Formats: sequence, structure tokens, C-alpha cells
Amino acid sequence: MRRAGVLLLAAVPLIAAGVYFVVPADSGESEGASTATATAPSSREDAKGRAEQERAADDALIAGAPPGLAAPAKKELAQQLVSSAENSTTEWRTAYGTIEDLGDGDGYTAGIIGFCTGTHDLLTLVERYTEAHPGNGLAGYLPALREVDGTDSHEGLDPGFTAAWRAEAEVPAFREAQEAERDRVYFEPAVRLAKLDGLGTLGQFVYYDAMVFHGPDTDAEGFYGLRERAMAEARTPARGGAEKGYLGAFLDIRARAMEAKRPGIDTSRVDTAQRRFLAAGNLELETPLEWEVYGDAYRAP
Repeated sequence: MRRAGVLLLAAVPLIAAGVYFVVPADSGESEGASTATATAPSSREDAKGRAEQERAADDALIAGAPPGLAAPAKKELAQQLVSSAENSTTEWRTAYGTIEDLGDGDGYTAGIIGFCTGTHDLLTLVERYTEAHPGNGLAGYLPALREVDGTDSHEGLDPGFTAAWRAEAEVPAFREAQEAERDRVYFEPAVRLAKLDGLGTLGQFVYYDAMVFHGPDTDAEGFYGLRERAMAEARTPARGGAEKGYLGAFLDIRARAMEAKRPGIDTSRVDTAQRRFLAAGNLELETPLEWEVYGDAYRAP
């Protein structure tokens, strides 16, 4: 998983304050600057209020929508589909303790969703787990995890980190932490946004799998960047577009992004899985399902 994009909105109040204080006290612009500064908090409050109203409207829309991928059986199916690509098995619960360096520049990849030492999500997982369970077997590696974050380095992690990860994966609380972080960072945001875009269960899975692989990034190659590019080519159902047409455009853009990041990459998790379901018109991801990833065949009865 990739590091989420960084937004610069937090810098706005500081910049505004800087503009105000450099205006001379006897300047003709002083009163106007003071007025602008005085109303800035009100403007921020108005923006906050509008955002809260929009969020409430979105919540109401989602509450009235079918469960889709969030239904327990469909969520289980989604984990099987992702695991077939991430861990070459549909038995996703066997992957809590997996950890290896895949040589893709992201450091160690570990756990049920492929948390990476180089992409911030593994660090966040261990930090949140340690807050709830101090003194766990991974807590001592937090300084090293912070140092290698954003790189493929193993400095401070070898030789003991992989063994510590596998041992901690035997602890039920750490397994629960992995699932909770998967849901918080990847599953729930993807399903929510797909529903707001008017997508059915298959579309919700398409978003989820893309979020897992590309990360919740705002740049051109992150999930949100891919969505923006797809929306520029085809309308979402929420905007009056055809669901199959929009999903086809999204998958085209995603496959190109995968190949651009890693030339020669196997894109079968898209081509012989998601495209297959889409071509069959299975927009609700009804079982039985048959798909192939990396040349291996899978079936969900």
C-alpha cells in the first residue's frame, strides 16, 4: 500500500495571519485587512458547516442504499478475492503472519492486506496497536519503523522484525487490529465512495481492490487520482452514466497505472477477475464466481 497524499490546507490560517501582520498600522489597507482577518474564522466556520451538511446528506444516502459489499457474505467474498491476488489463496485468515520483501521498493509487505514498512500503513497499524496494547512484541521496533517509512530499507528491522511479526500474528488482539485497520483505511472508504458514485457491489469491490493496490493517495497514480481520471472519461451512475461503461473506463485506467508503475506487471487481478465479472454483467457480484490470478484458477461457490 502506498502512502496517502498530503494536503496543504493546514497552512492556510498561518498564511492569512502572515498577510495581516505585514500591513503597516497606518496604511489605508489596515482596516480592510483587519476586517478580512476578523471574518476569516466565520468563513472557516461556514465552510465547516457546509462540509458537515454534505457529510450528513451522504450518510443519509448511504443509509438508504443496499448493503452491497458491506453485507457479511459479500465482505467475506471480497477478502477472498483480494487475498487471491495478495497472497495466492482465498484462505485470507492464513495470512496474518505473512511477511516478506517483494523487491517492489515498498520494504517488507506483511499481513492480510499487504501492509508495507515503506508506505506508512504498517507503521500506523503498529502505532495504533501499541496504543491499545503497550509492551507488545512489535512495540520495540517503532523507532526503526519510523526511520524506514517511505523507503525500502530494513535498517533497524533485521534480523528480528520478521520473527516478531509472525509471533505477534498468533495473538488474537493483533489479528483483530489488522482487520480493523484494513476496514478503516481501505474497505470502508472504498465502499462508501462507490455507493456515493452509484455503483453496485461489483463496483464497490473494484474500488476496494484498487484502494488496496494503489493506496488511498491523492496523486495521479493513487486511488483518488485514478478515480478522477476515470470520471473525466466517463460519467458515474450517480451523474447519469452507465455503470458498465464507467467501470470499464476505470479498469482501463487502473491497468495502465499498474503497468506504468511496474513495467511487465501481471494485471490478471483486473483482466481475468474483475473484467470477467463485468463482461458477464455481474454487477452485484453474485456467486458462483470463477476467476484467475497469476495463472491460478479460483472458484467461490
